[in-house]
Amino acid sequence: MLNKTLLPQSVAREIQAMITGGILKPGDKIPSQREFSQNFGVSRASLREALLTLETLGLLKTEPGRGTFVAGPPQGQTGHMARWRYSESYSVFDVFQTRIMLEGEITRLAAGRLTQLQLEQMETATRAMEEGWAHQDRLANVEADLEFHAIIVSACANAVLRTLYETMRDQLVETQRQPIPITNPERMKDSIAEHRRIIKALAASDGASAKQEMEAHIRNTAQCAGLTP
Repeated sequence: MLNKTLLPQSVAREIQAMITGGILKPGDKIPSQREFSQNFGVSRASLREALLTLETLGLLKTEPGRGTFVAGPPQGQTGHMARWRYSESYSVFDVFQTRIMLEGEITRLAAGRLTQLQLEQMETATRAMEEGWAHQDRLANVEADLEFHAIIVSACANAVLRTLYETMRDQLVETQRQPIPITNPERMKDSIAEHRRIIKALAASDGASAKQEMEAHIRNTAQCAGLTP
């Protein structure tokens, strides 16, 4: 039974399993949204969100006038990223630039406030991110990455910054998904190492270092997407 509190994620995971399990094969056109939503027993809105997530991760591709097709199971770098879904409102460059400023300061203010349990949860999320990549489970990889960053935000001392983050959360987390299809395996190793340096700085209550490590981490992710904010 699908998780009713996280329907888009649950639907995305089900569809990813269909792709990796060979039920949906590369080049297959997926069923209509009406048919697919009925099959899963979810609203079209939840289904659309799941499909957009999978497209961003490079598992699906939409061809104007033709429909949405399976791009195939993860095979490393695909050579291109999906369209930026918020282009009518904000450029991906601007969102990365905002992440650097906002998450850098949030991380600085979270230093000294994270419990030992939260630090352990961040390490667990980092391991899950690493394992997801190793098993070509793009959703697990990204979900673990999102959890890592969410824990830091939850510990930020400034309620206004937390609110600002939540207000822009959809756009901010999309930049964590966007580069995945063109991420080099070596870059993913570096990203995981950057997570652990952030954890180390936060565990030492070193706000300045934690901020510096987070800003560098986001800049490196942006560079993976071909941007230099």
